[in-house]
Amino acid sequence: MSDPTAPLPTDPLPPFSSTYEAYRPVEVFVVEERRPKPRYLLYVLMLVLTMFTTLVVGARLQYNFANNLPAFSIPDNIFLMFPVGWVWEQPSRLLAGIPFAATLMLILLAHELGHYLYCLRNGVNATLPFFIPAPTLIGTLGAFIRIKSPIRSRSALFDIGIAGPIAGFVVAVIVLLFALGLSKPLAPGTEASDIVLGYPLIFRLLHWVLANVGLSGPGRIPLEHAYLHPTAIAAWVGMFATALNLLPGGQLDGGHIVYSLFPRAHRHVSRMTVVALLTLGVISVLKEIHYLGHHWSGWAGWFLWGLVVSVTGMRHPQVPHWPEPDRRRRLLGLVALAMLVLTFMPQPFYGPALQ
Repeated sequence: MSDPTAPLPTDPLPPFSSTYEAYRPVEVFVVEERRPKPRYLLYVLMLVLTMFTTLVVGARLQYNFANNLPAFSIPDNIFLMFPVGWVWEQPSRLLAGIPFAATLMLILLAHELGHYLYCLRNGVNATLPFFIPAPTLIGTLGAFIRIKSPIRSRSALFDIGIAGPIAGFVVAVIVLLFALGLSKPLAPGTEASDIVLGYPLIFRLLHWVLANVGLSGPGRIPLEHAYLHPTAIAAWVGMFATALNLLPGGQLDGGHIVYSLFPRAHRHVSRMTVVALLTLGVISVLKEIHYLGHHWSGWAGWFLWGLVVSVTGMRHPQVPHWPEPDRRRRLLGLVALAMLVLTFMPQPFYGPALQ
């Protein structure tokens, strides 16, 4: 039987005892991390502006498609390339741009949400998707998220890097299956566009699939003689964006994937990518292309993308080496390579306007 006069275990120890000194609690100061509040108004403003600029482009593409006019026309005055004045004359024309704008925005949003959601899943602080409006042929310069905290493992880096391309690619493929069916043959006498789109392997593969499942309409039209519906052009933009993001170098998604799987090879692969892009630029400029009776030069934009890979860095931000990505992620790396092969175009644009 215990002594009732003995101190309970919860009673304080006598002051200045050796036991108390040995186990005296240590003061710990916890500093709460103050994250800056997201600037929601700015995100919404840029989203609305991008919706407007893509609607303007989409309206013109739809008008040209309905009237068998060249899809892309580059006026003598380059500042008139973005047809906002044409829309201002009759604002209701914007409604015709909804299919293109909605399709393109959906593909871009899917890509960025893939990154964003996997940032949340891995406890990485990232901004919301930020859209960039621009008076270009497609009405935007794309979208991005900004990662604002360290990534804690190579597996997390891999997941974040590959999630965007997979999400955007899947949405673009679904859209393209329907959009190819909405396309039509070029009408006799239709003037060629100032800029003609090259076709990635995924376009030809899906075109073949449609031709062999009984949908003879889309499959009967050779791609080189098809007038793409504006939604198909939006899918093309999505495929092209996927290919550019998967370039294996620098701070692009492909560069993140390479670093997560083979960190020591990242710098060498980035250098090889820059050399390959510069070589493509030289070949593209020197190569004469024969299309629909015209002799046209190629696209020199690969020089710019070689510069982008160089500027974004041969060195990758440090990520803890362990644990290594598992076998499932290494197999997904082959999926990323397959997506790059399916969407990459050595000659994405060509035409007299590029001479």
